Amino acid sequence: MSDILEILLNANFWAAALRIATPLIFGVIGALVCERAGVLNLGIEGIFTAGAMAGWMAVWLGTGLWGGVLVAALAGGFFGLIHAILTVPLGLSQHVSGIGVTLFATSLSYFIYRTALPDVSSPPRIEAFKPLDIPGLSDLPFIGPALFQQTPLTFLALAIVAVTAFVLYRTPLGLAIRAVGDNPSAVESQGLSVYALRMGTVIAGSALMALGGAFLTMSAFDAFFFGMVNGRGWICIALTVFASWRPGKALIGALLFGAFDAFQVRLQTEVGSFIPGQVFLMMPYILSIAALILVARKADYPRALLVPYFRGQR
Repeated sequence: MSDILEILLNANFWAAALRIATPLIFGVIGALVCERAGVLNLGIEGIFTAGAMAGWMAVWLGTGLWGGVLVAALAGGFFGLIHAILTVPLGLSQHVSGIGVTLFATSLSYFIYRTALPDVSSPPRIEAFKPLDIPGLSDLPFIGPALFQQTPLTFLALAIVAVTAFVLYRTPLGLAIRAVGDNPSAVESQGLSVYALRMGTVIAGSALMALGGAFLTMSAFDAFFFGMVNGRGWICIALTVFASWRPGKALIGALLFGAFDAFQVRLQTEVGSFIPGQVFLMMPYILSIAALILVARKADYPRALLVPYFRGQR
């Protein structure tokens, strides 16, 4: 018990939890935005992969780190546009389209990588984002190393949570997005375009998802390799339900998963000789499933989620 308390009271533990949570924050906010407008985006896993590859490739070709972030977002928006066209005006199955986007984006990313670097056995390295050292704040006890010694993309993720919450609950645009996910007929009766709102939010949400992938290759690591997304997209879909489609709770859910993951790594070093390592690897997912079960029954989901809408429909 004393070892567990020592882990939980260590600032480095919470710094690691926030780092692990950062790609999940991008992904869950992107998924939340899509689903608030009534569109489930199961293309998230492939969009993560595309964002990771596109951002890394752009930096490797010389665009600079923030140029790579922009390229990653554009790549995510492109796949979001495909998903939006298939599910909004065409009204096709959101599940099938999303899985198709995941397969297409993942395969295309691997194909581009292999085409650009056919003879490379290990991926080239780039100069990734470095942790910021904020004068005054970084030196604060506990909170300084835990929060204020992160890379710029972590701060961008936290800012996106705040901006998303403000837009959704404090602006007419946010009201329209929430309304189109609950009652698209009412939105159309007010002279607004259901198609434009839904497609715009899917594209924007997909761009945010891709930033989660970009974080992996441009901040957490410094290269792109196969399998690096490792199911993070699917975790974000579950976290969206856990959060009841609210940005603040989405942030908490991502941080909880990050803490579970960081905790299992440290716990392995303490008692790993007595318990198989696979038990520790399962811990974040088991705890996440338990939390999801407890919260999902009370989740206030968008009423028009997964329901296609056609102009003039009542």
